Amino acid sequence: AVLRPIKVVLTNYPEGKSEELDAVNNPEDPGAGARKVPFSRTLFIEQEDFMETPPPKYFRLRLGGEVRLKYAYIIRCDEVVKDASGNIIELRCTADLESKSGGSTAHRKVKGTIHWVSAAHAIDAEVRLYDRLFTVPEPDAGGDFKQFLNPHSLEAVTAKCEPSLKEANPELRYQFERLGYFCLDKDAQLTAGNPHPILNRTITLKDTWAKE
Repeated sequence: AVLRPIKVVLTNYPEGKSEELDAVNNPEDPGAGARKVPFSRTLFIEQEDFMETPPPKYFRLRLGGEVRLKYAYIIRCDEVVKDASGNIIELRCTADLESKSGGSTAHRKVKGTIHWVSAAHAIDAEVRLYDRLFTVPEPDAGGDFKQFLNPHSLEAVTAKCEPSLKEANPELRYQFERLGYFCLDKDAQLTAGNPHPILNRTITLKDTWAKE
């Protein structure tokens, strides 16, 4: 899943082409098996996985830089497209089409690996990002606890998700790679009137870059 999507167009990948790539279900449990993930010319990546002028030790995508798309190809960012307000709306990139597993440049080393979702196959999902309710450990120690309410304790975003989440089970928990653990909202079952899943974050993952 991509929570805050930015569009990536692979300019040298054929229009109309798609393929299925192998992705492991749980990197820490080989017995959990694998699944097929669709790939196409237009993708979504996380906004935070790209910076035009990054600081030192930033190993995600930058203008003129390369990263590996997990389970897929190495890509290089060639161009940044912005709207009239200067906001980035699209990245135009080139893929090393021999760098997928089994290709002649598959073992080429790049420092960064990021996740992605195929735009042509993605489904929308409302994702509720819960955080701490209070801004201090003991909100009632200093008087009125309401002055310590965290205004960012809940953020709802429209995420782009791989299509397998259409089959999400309310009894299971799902790790969104690099982002955290999520569960299907038990009061938001998929129906004709509610075609998009709603998922709640239960816990975040450590982000090594956040320390930097």
